Amino acid sequence: MTGMEKKSTHWADIYADRIIREKGAKDVYTCASGITPSGTVHIGNFREIISVDLVVRALRDRGCNVRFIYSWDDYDVFRKVPKDMPEREKLETYLRKPITLVPDTKTGMENYARANEVAVEKLLPSVGISPEYLYQAKRYRQGTYAEGIRNALLHKEEIKEILNEFRSVPLPEDWWPISVFSSFNNKDTTTVLSWDGEWTITYRDDELNKTESIDIRTTPNTKLPWRIDWPMRWAYEGVDFEPAGKDHHSQGGSFDTSKRVVELFGANAPVSFKYDFITLKGGGKQSSSAGNGDSLQGVLDFYVPEVVRYLFASTRPNAEFSISFDLDVLKVYEDYDNCERVYFGLVQVGDKKKEKMTRIYELSQVDGVPTEPGYQIPLRHLCNMLQVHDGNKDAVINSLKDITDSQAERLRKRCDCAWYWLHNGDVPEDFKFSLNDDSKEKVEIDGEFLEAVRNLKVAVENMDSQTEKEFAQSMYDAAGDLDKSEFFRVIYNVLIGKDKGPKLAQFIKSCGKDKILPILTRY
Repeated sequence: MTGMEKKSTHWADIYADRIIREKGAKDVYTCASGITPSGTVHIGNFREIISVDLVVRALRDRGCNVRFIYSWDDYDVFRKVPKDMPEREKLETYLRKPITLVPDTKTGMENYARANEVAVEKLLPSVGISPEYLYQAKRYRQGTYAEGIRNALLHKEEIKEILNEFRSVPLPEDWWPISVFSSFNNKDTTTVLSWDGEWTITYRDDELNKTESIDIRTTPNTKLPWRIDWPMRWAYEGVDFEPAGKDHHSQGGSFDTSKRVVELFGANAPVSFKYDFITLKGGGKQSSSAGNGDSLQGVLDFYVPEVVRYLFASTRPNAEFSISFDLDVLKVYEDYDNCERVYFGLVQVGDKKKEKMTRIYELSQVDGVPTEPGYQIPLRHLCNMLQVHDGNKDAVINSLKDITDSQAERLRKRCDCAWYWLHNGDVPEDFKFSLNDDSKEKVEIDGEFLEAVRNLKVAVENMDSQTEKEFAQSMYDAAGDLDKSEFFRVIYNVLIGKDKGPKLAQFIKSCGKDKILPILTRY
């Protein structure tokens, strides 16, 4: 859909059109996202990142130049020690300081903020996202926003009036639109006392009862509060699009105030939308600072990158949804595979549905649309094959005689996720199995059932020349007049030590004679 000759109804394309319409023709459109690296960046945070990326792609499909910036708000205050961090008592001594000054007691990175940043920066390219990173601690500390800070001070009363419109309790008379980290102890436990009308402010360290005057151009201590910082940066970067969570987009929330405050900085608010929260099935809302958010890596352990992108590309941003690690994983993969089949014309659907699914598939790809579909094997069957081959993905792939090299590369990644899901997901025990061998006790069988097992051995010896349907009939013939459900129960116990398992004819043919005959020969 390069060039977007046909108007798309996908939400990312709708917002791309709106950006162009509302912001007019521009040499470069700036799309923004960001977060405070106060803890593990969880999959809920990723929703904002990928939502922006999808709109960025839609703009680029229209031939637009786009700057995608991602701000690390790492000059924010360290307010709470996440529950998953070691040396908690040590970290508590850094409360109220900038998070870039907090040591990383978990991985030994240069600081706590950087550890959380690096974890995301290394991973995002694997899902096709490569923004330009902005580090707000560095920018504040090198005086980048000195003019913006001075502008906030100039418009102190107007900003105060805007904020008070949305407050039940008005701001105090001595309120200032800035906060200061003390030069004496690096904490924000300070009170601004005065401003000289130019570049100098005077503040008091309330813990140490010390007073100091500083030049906001050269002293790296001053910062704007969030509801002023956000619109100031919109103006500074010329942001055209930035979504936000429904907490920021609630009535009277930070977006409502920021779109008014940004006018005091000589700019207009970006196009935006609110996105809803994501939960993990069986869990709750994600929280970085509490240390209970599942990371992007945690989700990528279960889902290949294209399927992770699909989860978001196929869901409107304002719809809450859960990410599952139980048997729903099978349906997610099947939905993606069906989307791929529609894209490549392997199944036929109506024009409207085809347009929708085609666009979702395009936006789900990491690095361009592949030239052929993936190897269309249901995840459940892939899991069975992996268990037959004890997790050896090369053995599985080598058993698929019609697979191409590019399909094999993609399937190898899916094998990794399937094997991880089998051992770490919420998977019922009866879904898991391993083939019996000489180390396991034989099943006690006698009479007609023993004869039927021996008949099945003969059928397996001849199954290579049969289709799955033909072999299934040979299995029924082997059972003769025996109760078929009881016969199948016996065979499952002989092969995998369980009363039931994968679809039997398909399973036996997938295993192959080399694995099945040694088991049946024991009887």
